[in-house]
Amino acid sequence: MDKFKLAVLFFVFQTACFAQDKIDGVVLEMTAANKEVALQGANVYWLNSQIGTITNGKGEFNIAFSDEYNKLVISYVGFETDTLTITSPGTITHILRPSSELDEVVVEKKRDAVQKSFASTQNVITVNSAELLKAACCNLSESFETNPAIDVNFSDALTGTKQIQMLGLTSPYLLITQENIPMVRGASQAYGLTFTPGTWVESIQITKGAGSVVNGYESISGQINTELVKPFTDELLFVNAYGNVNGRLELNTHINTKLSDKIGTGIYIHGNLRNKKEENNGDGFLDAPVADQINIMNRWQYQNAEKGWVSFLNLRYLNDEKQTGEIDFDPDAWIRLRSANESGSLDDSTYRTQSEALGWGSEINTQRFDASLKLGYVFPELPFQSFGFQTSYSDHRQDSYYGFNRYDIDHKSVFSNLLFNSIIGDTRNKFTTGLTYAYDRYNELVNTGNFSRQDVSAGAFFEYSYENLEKLSLTAGLRIDSHNRLGTYLTPRLHMRYTPWDRGSLRASFGRGRRAANIFAENQQLFASARAIQILDTEGSIYGLDPEDAWNYGVSFLQGFTFLNRPGNITLDYYKTDFKNQVVVDWENPNAVFFYNLDGKSVANSFQVEVNHEILNSLELRTAYKYYDVNTDYRNGNLQKPLQAQHRFFVNLGYETQAKENGAQWKFDYTLHTLGEQRLPNTDVNPPEFRLGEFAQGYSLMNAQVTKVFSKAMEVYVGGENLTNFKQQNPVLGAEDPFGANFDTSIVYAPIMGRMFYAGFRYKL
Repeated sequence: MDKFKLAVLFFVFQTACFAQDKIDGVVLEMTAANKEVALQGANVYWLNSQIGTITNGKGEFNIAFSDEYNKLVISYVGFETDTLTITSPGTITHILRPSSELDEVVVEKKRDAVQKSFASTQNVITVNSAELLKAACCNLSESFETNPAIDVNFSDALTGTKQIQMLGLTSPYLLITQENIPMVRGASQAYGLTFTPGTWVESIQITKGAGSVVNGYESISGQINTELVKPFTDELLFVNAYGNVNGRLELNTHINTKLSDKIGTGIYIHGNLRNKKEENNGDGFLDAPVADQINIMNRWQYQNAEKGWVSFLNLRYLNDEKQTGEIDFDPDAWIRLRSANESGSLDDSTYRTQSEALGWGSEINTQRFDASLKLGYVFPELPFQSFGFQTSYSDHRQDSYYGFNRYDIDHKSVFSNLLFNSIIGDTRNKFTTGLTYAYDRYNELVNTGNFSRQDVSAGAFFEYSYENLEKLSLTAGLRIDSHNRLGTYLTPRLHMRYTPWDRGSLRASFGRGRRAANIFAENQQLFASARAIQILDTEGSIYGLDPEDAWNYGVSFLQGFTFLNRPGNITLDYYKTDFKNQVVVDWENPNAVFFYNLDGKSVANSFQVEVNHEILNSLELRTAYKYYDVNTDYRNGNLQKPLQAQHRFFVNLGYETQAKENGAQWKFDYTLHTLGEQRLPNTDVNPPEFRLGEFAQGYSLMNAQVTKVFSKAMEVYVGGENLTNFKQQNPVLGAEDPFGANFDTSIVYAPIMGRMFYAGFRYKL
């Protein structure tokens, strides 16, 4: 801690040497009652540059001023895009007008669908709704196919669930939040990303490396935050329908209304259905589950700019059902048979014999209710000073079985965060401080074993920010938490940004993260195998294991450029995650999966180079190369992470025709993913016919989509995924004897489904 304090003091002292030129401002809208209301999330950027920012909950922003640029663009969905001429630093207040008030809208320059800030101390990538529409984007797990910051993989050969990774680490090491409230964690870790429909998402902020202490201590490799559409700015009516050739059907409907100039509400309904049984690789198992989901959210928004209040309330209910396994499996007969066994009317031998005659199957049924409240207040006489309150409650219940393996979990969670923001001296020196309380109650049934626990934590945090947007900025934070299982511990985090020259931004960060590994909820794919589950350590406080503890270090350089009179940027990233303790998931023995505490080293190194450029008018290129070195000391030696491609290559091309007066235009999008070879878990002790090689071959995937916009109200899209039709051969190991010792569906390194085409439409009023 002494070194940490000295570093903070050193950089605070150093920043005093730099002058600051910037634009401070507020973006507002005028309601029907002629009252001014703050606009959160408005885009503010210099025309023909990569320098931009987004307004906060009070409509405020600040952006670096440079003599090179004098046209400041302010935009927001549903409002006229304005371009202001700025010749000197200062303060501005600007009111945007709704598009419906205009006879004509002239757009001088569209905002990038993926935004990288040159001024932020953290390495944040903002993905807006225009980027999400480049693919079908049916849910949050499918929202990253066109972005190289996140890797998307299939978790197993049965459920079709996509798992995301960042910096070479899986999603449990990411803090996944919804409007900065923790959302995908605990029981929802495996399938929670599929519970947020893509049409509900207004934007996504991807933060690489250690995040802010304000959002908690659990972030290790980064944070993904989703901002949802808002009743005041979303369409009055929005309908999106989707269908693909494999039998997946989806419908999304948004209905929004303004009850007054201060209160708005919206009903958001999502339903998806797949009742077609697909089996195209000859193993007798469904290539994708039969599934049914209904997801309903009621969202309330309150704004009173005159008195400084803003608030959001969300209420949501979800029911999700999946059935997979052998194509002729009868789940009703299986349930009746299991009930007879549990009641004692069938002995175990008869139960097993009759179960095997019915075939191997699985059902995963989830019911979830969650509610969240955000309340903010800005002091009218002190616009730089505010407080906020965030709280959420969730009740997540999953009942599931995978053949003879049974897994049920009931997770109730409460989270609260109280924040206060102000300045020290002037607006260059800001701070945020507050208190956090979290409660989690888990009841888990793993076959015949009961695992129940209650986690309670309380914490306090302080974060200081120095913002010299011209040269140097830093954010230094420290929080202390007391947890009944993790103990009392400090979480330091530091982010720095330096501008060595024009359109260059050098960032560095380090920070600590700590978490309790929910080993069963996070590794459910291992239940769909013949592996025995063994916990080798028993002295710890979570399943007998110790909490995970890691440090993340990173450096990133972003450089904007102009080539052939067209803008672009190049990014170089290097991040290292060093685990001081980790729960090792060891499935190098094909007959078992072992969980134990790290004894040695576990390191994840990630390097990425990314280039974005508008190569022709309205033709944008995004390309990236990534290298991962993720290795862990297992009990049988140091090994690279299984099912992790060390080399990845990414290309995305997007083209749009010029929009006509009525909004009509064409949009084309193409994405290529190339993955190098992947190390496979060891299967040498299996009989020869069930052995896999040491590595899986590399492969490429191509996706494409074409959208025809007929008017501002109507558009139709068609697309295809996995156009190369690459499929993993024999993804279900031992498929001919699913109750035998060699059955395994968890070794998946490539798509199970082949080429897939889809179509849909979007209508808005």
